[in-house]
Formats: sequence, structure tokens, C-alpha cells
Amino acid sequence: MALSKFSSIVLLLFLVLQTASWEFSASASTLENFIQCVSLNSEISILPLSTVFFTPNNSAFTSVLQSSAQNLRFLVPSAPKPEFIFTPLHDSHVQASVICAKQLGIHLRFRSGGLDYEGLSYVSEIETPFAVVDLANLRLVDVDIAQNTAWIQVGATIGEVNYRIAQKSKVQGFPAGLCTTLGVGGHITGGAYGSLMRKYGLGADNVLDARIVDVDGRILDREAMGEDLFWAIRGGGGASFGVILWWKIRLVHVPETVTVFTIAKTLEQGATKLVHRWQQVVDKLDEDLFIRVLINPVSLGNNTGQRTISTAYQALFLGGTDRLLEIMRKSFPELGLTIKDCEEMSWIQSVVYISGSYPSGAPIEVLLQGKTSSKVSFKAKSDFVRQPIPEKVLEGFWKRVLEEENPYIIWTPYGGMMSKISESATPFPHRKGTIFMIQYLTAWSDGDKSAAKHVNWIRSLYDFMAPYVSKNPREAYVNYRDLDLGMNEKNGASFVEASVWGNNYFKNNFHRLAWVKTKVDPNNFFRHEQSIPLLPLKV
Repeated sequence: MALSKFSSIVLLLFLVLQTASWEFSASASTLENFIQCVSLNSEISILPLSTVFFTPNNSAFTSVLQSSAQNLRFLVPSAPKPEFIFTPLHDSHVQASVICAKQLGIHLRFRSGGLDYEGLSYVSEIETPFAVVDLANLRLVDVDIAQNTAWIQVGATIGEVNYRIAQKSKVQGFPAGLCTTLGVGGHITGGAYGSLMRKYGLGADNVLDARIVDVDGRILDREAMGEDLFWAIRGGGGASFGVILWWKIRLVHVPETVTVFTIAKTLEQGATKLVHRWQQVVDKLDEDLFIRVLINPVSLGNNTGQRTISTAYQALFLGGTDRLLEIMRKSFPELGLTIKDCEEMSWIQSVVYISGSYPSGAPIEVLLQGKTSSKVSFKAKSDFVRQPIPEKVLEGFWKRVLEEENPYIIWTPYGGMMSKISESATPFPHRKGTIFMIQYLTAWSDGDKSAAKHVNWIRSLYDFMAPYVSKNPREAYVNYRDLDLGMNEKNGASFVEASVWGNNYFKNNFHRLAWVKTKVDPNNFFRHEQSIPLLPLKV
């Protein structure tokens, strides 16, 4: 019986491969073996193969590879490319990919879509050859309003999750990303902050359960995986412990009417003093109020080519305009907020507004567009600030920002619930004492030609900021991966080597993450350039 089934599958595979006219490289036998193995180990058929397996000789390969990759730095011809891409349609396909990759000795990279600043989910500098398992097709969202929960597959975007919740309730939401085109899989594994963070914490703080494929190809829920692994996957970074398939999230209350505003001030309009004041009050504001600062150069508009700095204060308030104005008059009158600056809307409309990805007044259905089509070459870094940056230093900061062609800086406020959750509650440690987080980013459009210049600029700015941000360690956000902090060699870095960047991302939680890693993946199957390392063997 088993032999007959196997023979039928092989014959079917042969026919499909012939009709698809795939021209395999020297590694064809490896791919064929992988396809056969996955077919035998999957509960649901994966046919037609031409819709789920893509090789460099397939006309759709490039578009699939680029589909959720935002950073063109890692899509240039010189960047390493996977031998093939597999786009599973069912949980059992992901299980089978892990089982078969282990059997055949294939190194896999997994991605759910979008939040990968250093391309680690689709490029490998330490493993040759490698393949990519792209989870973008796994995007179901099952909302249970009565239970105040939702089960969401990892390929669903933040926008899709919020839209599906809003279809069933005007007063429930999820405290996750500001960028609506991100896949929730990797987003939540790193923490997942958003405009509700001061009220409800991170997305990872509101995860109740999960389903993960472990190194043995088993699908485990919270009870089966145990509390140590469940702790590690909610903020410990992606692709170190297994493959997340589903998150069960807690929905949070939002009012029917929220208020948003964006007020921009240039240097000539007193931006330096205003930003300095923002630092002094932002973490102490009412936790219903989230005000971030978007910083970038703008033209002076005098036809001279001169530029100045714009600081835009973008806010979400969980309530109406009247109460917001009262809070601002008491806590941050320097901004000069007026009723004309405020716009009331529903929570789901504010998701579109805050994302900044869509035209003004765009319908909420834009949240269903999925992954972003906007792609640039960029380099980013992050910092956490615990003391207000002096005005004199801000002036030096502006000067350096103006030296770059297309920089974009975001200051994200902390305080509120973020100060009430213990640093060890999840692997995400950036909690009490943090005033705000900085994201530095620079983008360019000419590929490799000017990459070195722009990367050197952001490194220089990062060095300049060192005395004014967190120290011992200098904290960084794992979802803004930065290989400048350190990188694993082939087969993984030693624990001591990885501690350099591990402490930046996770502080005192890093040792526990390595302990969990050693426990659940002792042969380091799930690895990449900054994956959690194994603990050293005791002699």
C-alpha cells in the first residue's frame, strides 16, 4: 500500500515537473528529493507544484523572492540567492519542510513578511546553499469577540488583523505595529510595538497562546511547548527556536472615537526647544496619549536648495478632542495644540492614519492590500534614551542629519504600561526608565553605487549619539536587526561572541534565551547570522 502511494506520487511529480518545463541546476536532485519528502509528509496535497515551489530558472522566482523584501540592499545581483523558495499552503507543509530539511541536510530560512532590516530571512552569508520557506500564504484571522481573542496565522499583516477585528467590533483592537504591511509572525517574535503600547504594552505582551513547529516537526501549543519556550518566542527574535504558525492574541478595548493630530515644527519655528521639552514630558503623559516625533530634512522653499529640520509630532489619543486638549494644556502646552489640529475618527481609521502608508482619507480597505510594494535600499539602527538629550547636543544632531540625503528618524515614546511590565516578563527588556526609542534610517535609490557612503553616515551618527543613550549595555531593538553589532559565523557563534549583540537586544534575558535554545534545539537547526546561540558545554 505504502509502495503504491509512493510510486503514484513520484509519477505525478514527474509529470508535473515535465509540464512545468522547470530547468533545474546541478542541485535538481536535492530539490526533487525535498519535494517528494514534503509530499509524503504533508496531510494536504501541495499540488500543483508550480504554485508553491520556485527556482531561479522559474519566471516567477524573482517576484516571489522580492514579494515581502523591503530592503533592496539584499536583492542586488551579487546578494546570495536561495536554491529554491517554498510557499506552504497548510500547517502540515511547514512541518514537512522541517522534517525533510533535517533528513536531506538543507539549510532553511523562514519568513512571514516585511520586518527584516538585514535580509536574514531570504539571504544567507553563512550558509551555502540554502532555501527559503515563505509563509505569506498562511494568513487566516479568526476573531472571537465573545472571548476577546483571535487566532492569527503568521502571514497575515498587521493591517489585515486590525481590519478583521474591526469587522466584528468597533471597540476592540490589537496593540501592535504602526506599519500595517508587516507580517505578524516575525513582528511579534521581536516584541511588536505600536500606538497602543503606552496603554496596553506590546503585541508580545498580549499573546495568550501560539502554535509552533519544533525541530522535530511537531506542532506544539503553549501547553505542549512549556512556559520556557512560550516565554522565549514572545520577544526573543525570530527563527531561533522553531517556526511560528499561529498566534492567539488578546484583544484590547478602544473607544468608538479616537483623536489624531500631526503638528510639524521646523528649526526656525523653535523645534529644538520643543523636542527638548517633549523628552521631559512624553513618558509621563496620560497613558491614553501616544505622541511620536518624525524627524527629517525639508526644503526651506526659497529656491536656494537649502534645507532645515522638520520635527512632526504625530499622535493618537484614546478619546475625544475635548479631553485631549485639556490634557495637552496641562502637560504639554508648548506644542500649542488647537481644536483645528485635531481629527476625530474610529480606531480602525486611525490605524490607516498613523501608518503613513496611504493617501489622506484612504478607505480602511487599503489595509487588505497586504505586503508593501515600496522598496528602497536602506540601513537602520536603534537606541533607547533614559535621560533627555541636551539642546546643545540636539543642535549637533540636526547638523549631522542635514548632511545626509534622505534620512528618517523616529522617536517613539515609552512610559505608561511599558514602565509597569517587568524586564523579565518577556525577552523584550526595554521597559522602566526608558523615555523613548530612536530609530535611525537612511535610504538611497542607486543600489550598491553609494551604499558605503550612506552606511558610513549612519554609523557616524550612531557613534555621535553614544554618550547620550543607554549604556552597559547600549540597548537595541531586535526587530531593527543591525549586523554592525555582531554576527554569527557558520554553524553559529559561540555564546561569548554572541553575548555582545545579545546583551544589546535582550540585556539580562539573553542567558535565559540561550538556555531555552539549548534545550529545544540542541543541534542548532534554526540558525542565522544573529540567531540565539547554544550555551557552552560544561566540561
